[in-house]
Amino acid sequence: MKAKPLIKDLKKKAFTCCACSRYCRIPPGQVGYCGVRANDNGKFNLMVYGKPCAVWIDPIEKKPMFHFLPGSTSYSLGTFGCNFACVFCQNYDISQAPQEARFRDPKGWRGYFERLIEKSKVSLPPETVVEKALEAGCKSISFTYNEPTIFTEYALDVIDASKEKGADLKFVYVTNGYEAPECWDALKGKLDAANIDLKAFNQEFYGKLCKANLEPVKESITLAKKAGIWVEITTLIIPGENDKPEELKAEAEWLASIDKDMPWHVTAFYPAYKMLDKEPTGPEILIKAREIGKSAGIKHVYAGNLPAAYSDYEATACPKCGKSIVERVGFSVTSNNIIGGKCRFCKEKIKGIWK
Repeated sequence: MKAKPLIKDLKKKAFTCCACSRYCRIPPGQVGYCGVRANDNGKFNLMVYGKPCAVWIDPIEKKPMFHFLPGSTSYSLGTFGCNFACVFCQNYDISQAPQEARFRDPKGWRGYFERLIEKSKVSLPPETVVEKALEAGCKSISFTYNEPTIFTEYALDVIDASKEKGADLKFVYVTNGYEAPECWDALKGKLDAANIDLKAFNQEFYGKLCKANLEPVKESITLAKKAGIWVEITTLIIPGENDKPEELKAEAEWLASIDKDMPWHVTAFYPAYKMLDKEPTGPEILIKAREIGKSAGIKHVYAGNLPAAYSDYEATACPKCGKSIVERVGFSVTSNNIIGGKCRFCKEKIKGIWK
């Protein structure tokens, strides 16, 4: 590991982790809330460093990132562990693996978990990640699937390996937005873009369903923007939990106050993990949320995770002339009329990373 560990206050071999806003105090022999940032006799050990358990080549639209190199592919990787405990997690088999290991074997859980990591049989040093991304013709590398904050040192080493190689690659975090300010400082000037989940706009939701807090996520959005990182926001709308019009209005108005050009993705929930009793989100809820976002002044609001019949709600429209300038079906871009970062028809500048 070349990156400086995000830890501080090493006293009596214990340290405070500064990767996320939990600021876990980790004594020797213990791990942080995420289950992968360990203290081995006073030394920091990122247990998943160089050992992703999920590696795919994805369309960048899958993240979702709509104003970032549309139509390109992104070399995407994730590890075990997470600093949240969302009951509706789609990737719970990897994100909650350390917690599940504790449940299976409370005393010997770490040995069980380490064997699980080794069983993934994937060893990808930073230099290899860069090589494979280039071989696949990808334009970017995305740290995704689980929460990238918890393996930031690995991500930083991948980014630095790319710079050393002179590779023309960009870098993306798909994150729950719980980074500590120290983490955003480390990513500044290195990370190009982030899709940040703003899972709800009420603390009760975060506390009950994610075991986390809302305010650090709001702070992260502000800090990422100040760091010059291109940011898109995603809100998974769950019926009866975060879909009240007044909450969506407050959320949209807050996002608009940060940056009206910052895209907002409102996406459909489907039952998963420990939330199997909820109905999937109906299209009408997302369409209403989209209207609320646009009324608040957000220029680009996308309703996603819906059947292809609703693909018009994922098209990018020029905020000046109103014409459709990027059209999508699923994760595919079917037309792109942004040239040089501007609308082909009226020459309006469209915010994003286009090349």
